[in-house]
Amino acid sequence: MEDEYIDILNEDLTVSKICLKSEAHKHGYLHASVHVWFYTKDGDILFQKRSKNKIAFPNLWDVSIAGHISAGETAINSAIRETEEEIGLTITKNELYKIGSFKEIHQHKEDFIDNEIHLIYIGELSIPLNQLKIQEEELSAIKLIPINTFKKKLKKINFHKRYVPHSIGYYKFVLNEISNNL
Repeated sequence: MEDEYIDILNEDLTVSKICLKSEAHKHGYLHASVHVWFYTKDGDILFQKRSKNKIAFPNLWDVSIAGHISAGETAINSAIRETEEEIGLTITKNELYKIGSFKEIHQHKEDFIDNEIHLIYIGELSIPLNQLKIQEEELSAIKLIPINTFKKKLKKINFHKRYVPHSIGYYKFVLNEISNNL
């Protein structure tokens, strides 16, 4: 796991201090991440399969792009940087639309607590999937899933065996915002 400095947040989301990401996870400090959901004009959503080497949710399908916001970095700049790093797509801030935020806590191990506020963006994917280049340290695959197919998958009992266990409320919020933009 690559370590980096990140901002630690108070409950009002102001920065309280800066520390290494590993320290934030060890102590469960609140910090921010970006989630970018890409969709096509045909109503397909881009998903990434997390690498088998990830500590958090290895081999599960997840949001198109996800990453920690570096210390002092803006959320939009983080979203642009993570998009280029993870799938090789260069975008501008005008191609992303912030839809909101969502707080989640996941305890992966005794000394790995992910206490995050996800700052969520959506954007249209206008190039073919085969033109994207995945960052193999982070992801093992990408695929497009029609939004209506994914809505049906959400209702299946084994959903969280294949997809990162964000709350159903999180997924419904994102899908609603994407649907409103189609």
